[in-house]
Amino acid sequence: MRSADLITLVRTFLVFPIVYLIFVKFNPVAILLLMLIMFVLDALDGFAAVGEASSGKVTFFDYLSAVSGNPAKKKLVSRYKNSISIKYSYSGRLDIAGDRVIEYVLWITFVYLTLIPIWVLFIVVLRHSFVDAMFAVKGTSSRLKNRFASALYTSALGRFFGAALKGMAFGYLVLVYVWGWPLTVGYVLVATAVIYILIRGIADIYEALSDVV
Repeated sequence: MRSADLITLVRTFLVFPIVYLIFVKFNPVAILLLMLIMFVLDALDGFAAVGEASSGKVTFFDYLSAVSGNPAKKKLVSRYKNSISIKYSYSGRLDIAGDRVIEYVLWITFVYLTLIPIWVLFIVVLRHSFVDAMFAVKGTSSRLKNRFASALYTSALGRFFGAALKGMAFGYLVLVYVWGWPLTVGYVLVATAVIYILIRGIADIYEALSDVV
């Protein structure tokens, strides 16, 4: 198995011991640390794939420079990413599947714990289902023509911001459940995260449909 795919699977299944620790009200510092590790592994699997495809020609610092927006490094990394998508067509979909499993499991957990209303889960599932379906038809999610959609969906800043919002919401809900922190702040964080992913979803669907309109 490729190292990148192994990292994807490890970070995906890491969510289940995290949920168990939440249910037993384990030390939230440890839970948040595991969540951070899961977040870091999400970035690491991308570098592992590029590093393997480039036979070590792309260093971790090259990858970070590309993610940060360095044009020359972005071009270098993109060349190897394209070769990955051709040779290992399943890898991109596996990465997305891992993202969805982690996110759905955490949303379901906090709904079950009655910290957030179930309609939040419905919105997230509907948003992801339609966006994934549209891009499955399109065949790729990396050639966005609309600048607004590209900034939200494929830019490092757009993706990081979305992940950070969800991470803060999930992390704070852990503190609400284990340590009894005020739930009102959690509602604000959850609402902000959901609004952002809905805006991204609208941009994604618009971009996917632009090819057939």
